[in-house]
Amino acid sequence: MQITADFDADTAFADIAASPTDRGVLELIVRRPEIDQREILEVGELSLETGLVGDSWSRRPSSRTPDRSPHPDMQLNIINARLSRIVAGDDADRRALAGDQLHVDLDLGPENLPPGTRLAIGSAVIEITDQPHRGCAKFAARFGADALRFVNTGRGSEMRLRGVNAKVVVPGTITAGALITKL
Repeated sequence: MQITADFDADTAFADIAASPTDRGVLELIVRRPEIDQREILEVGELSLETGLVGDSWSRRPSSRTPDRSPHPDMQLNIINARLSRIVAGDDADRRALAGDQLHVDLDLGPENLPPGTRLAIGSAVIEITDQPHRGCAKFAARFGADALRFVNTGRGSEMRLRGVNAKVVVPGTITAGALITKL
């Protein structure tokens, strides 16, 4: 179900709202070795210093830090896997274009995952941060202006459909298909 002329927003919202709240699944791990490059991983390593090992986060400037260094609370971008399927279809390579490293079947709404919430994935633990994660021009270019409006306005914004930011608090190994547990 992609966002097209016959798109049913109510059905999409209902599907996403049915995401698990306490225990979900890590469906897709996407490493961004360089800007606009994507690698889909079966296994990834999470590091305190670099986030997803081999990802370009640690080399990306941030407008949210005074010295433009990578923002420590934006190591990982997480998107709801149901939403990534809605905007991109079932093709993992197309879903990876969203730019998020972790695609999870888990309710990312602020009531379920307020800042400070910790999630165990494999042997790693990550923490949801207070940094907003919003759709941008790249998201619109890849998935359309309607997709950007869907995630950034009204109910989509309230549900944090564009996703959340997180940081690594316990390094470890993560695997596609692994259980995610809210701690």
